Amino acid sequence: MGAAVVVVAAVLGYALASTSGSTSARVPPARSASSSPLGASATGLPVPAAPIEIPRPVTLADPRGQTRWAPVIHATIARVRPDVRSRAITAVPVRTPEGTANLVDALAEVSRDGVTWVRAGLAVLPDGTPGWVPRTALGGWSFVDTRVVVDRRRETLILYRGSRPIFRTPVGIGTAANPTPAGEFYIRDRLTRFASPTYGPLAFGTSARAPYLTDWPDGGYVGIHGTDQPQLIPGRISHGCIRLTNAAILTLGRLMPVGTPVRIL
Repeated sequence: MGAAVVVVAAVLGYALASTSGSTSARVPPARSASSSPLGASATGLPVPAAPIEIPRPVTLADPRGQTRWAPVIHATIARVRPDVRSRAITAVPVRTPEGTANLVDALAEVSRDGVTWVRAGLAVLPDGTPGWVPRTALGGWSFVDTRVVVDRRRETLILYRGSRPIFRTPVGIGTAANPTPAGEFYIRDRLTRFASPTYGPLAFGTSARAPYLTDWPDGGYVGIHGTDQPQLIPGRISHGCIRLTNAAILTLGRLMPVGTPVRIL
């Protein structure tokens, strides 16, 4: 009996020793702070990587056959060259004389001494005068694929989308004493608050100027608008503005956005 007890005790002791040994073998040893991949930082954060280098902006090319325009968001000065020391041409306000947001069509873009400049058409005399304005004075770009051609000899207006004519109409233009100016311009605003028998239900303001008083409410600007005398169209009947029948100006209003370039031949 005593021998049996001794044998059982020996077996139990061997089993306990084996279990204890296997358990301690599975527990990984504690890692010191110096061996941690996070380092010895008190916050436990990894060492920061090298700073990210942000490249300088690259001017985007215009989509083919489209014109860029942007609103003027900060009053600025248009200059002869893209340089703050260059001669000033004119002030460029954020509002037009008609009270709408001013905008410019972009003709070119260049960076000089860390400043990006935009060459823009201006609503000044002599007509067609461009100027350079800081890009920071302008809002985001918008794009149009329309353009208008007014032929004074034929007394017609044609609206193109890309290279395809989509609307054609006869027009009234300036008289010999007050001719509609020729040149390259753009649609600066769209107006309905001047709706009247004189201007019709809709009018567009352009960047074209005249050295004499025109039909335009602010005077001296060339507009495209309706009329209460459609029987006079086509003809040389205005003080410089371009007149359409009311039906034609409403059709044009559905097809032509602001920023559209205007060529008067």
